[in-house]
Amino acid sequence: MKGTDMLTIGAFARACRLSPKALRLYDELELLRPARVDPDSGYRYYAVDQLERARLVAWLRRLGMPLAGIREVCALEPAAAAREIRAFWARVEAETAVRRDLAGFLVDHLAAVPAVPGKDTTMLELRYAAHSDRGLVRPSNQDTAYAGTRLLAVADGFGPAGAPASGAAVEALRFLDTEEVPAGNVLNLLEEAVRGATEAVRDVADPGETGTTLTALLWTGSKLALVHIGDSRAYLLRDGGLFRITHDHSVVQSLIDEGRLTPEEAGAHPQRAMLLKALTTAAPDLKLHDTHCGDRYLLCSDGLTAVVPEHRIRELLTAGRDPEEAVRCLVDAANAAGGPDNVSCVVADVV
Repeated sequence: MKGTDMLTIGAFARACRLSPKALRLYDELELLRPARVDPDSGYRYYAVDQLERARLVAWLRRLGMPLAGIREVCALEPAAAAREIRAFWARVEAETAVRRDLAGFLVDHLAAVPAVPGKDTTMLELRYAAHSDRGLVRPSNQDTAYAGTRLLAVADGFGPAGAPASGAAVEALRFLDTEEVPAGNVLNLLEEAVRGATEAVRDVADPGETGTTLTALLWTGSKLALVHIGDSRAYLLRDGGLFRITHDHSVVQSLIDEGRLTPEEAGAHPQRAMLLKALTTAAPDLKLHDTHCGDRYLLCSDGLTAVVPEHRIRELLTAGRDPEEAVRCLVDAANAAGGPDNVSCVVADVV
């Protein structure tokens, strides 16, 4: 064995910035085996050309990738490995966003100064409207839309019993419309209500064939709690800007997140209607949103967003119409674009 051909474990550790302890662990896990092990002393030696793999392992560990994921990446060709790393990081960012929202809620909740009894405060409320339409192509309407004093909801059913599924999901939440909801407990209350909605859907349909999306907002008097699963959406119109506040749980959205598809390409993708999550298959996203007087919220099924571009949605929402007229205009726009799907819209103003 020539000295230039092999590196001792110490020299190799310094070169790749992995500790000897980590190298011994990766050997045991068959993630990074030494080129040679001395049969008498058990001492490990590594080849110089193993440095690239070792450095990749070190970098992936710094990213926080689990060892099982690192093993998969190291077994791939470079282009495929790059796609897998991109997909991993997209998942990390999505999970971090959820934790960031929860941290922000906890900070605001714990730092809030209790209101002084008798002190004048500005009272906010919602003005709202909901409308659901079969569209021009589908034989029946499997959407359900609801708007009330505290609860706003859109559900888009699919499968043989899609209409009962979406109806059952929304009906299971309607008790929230009459409940006094303190901001500090709203996420727990909403999470519990969604569990009831999930069971209600399972009672009316076979989860293997039928399901529903669910996007709902619950008003506390000062904040809106959001629950979301599937590819229905919620938007916020504030100071003339339109912001999507939900993330689609769909195949095409995952491809966009991974950089394998552009938003423009997604509209024509053959799997654009395929969901990764629905109410009975996974846990929904839960978030709390601060509200401002003058905010306008839109909840809608993909029957709107699949055919009406966001810039047009913004134009219709900013046209000065009241919520009732706004939902009618949005539904009319979807039908004017061919109405290939059921379309449901809820518009609510904070006033």
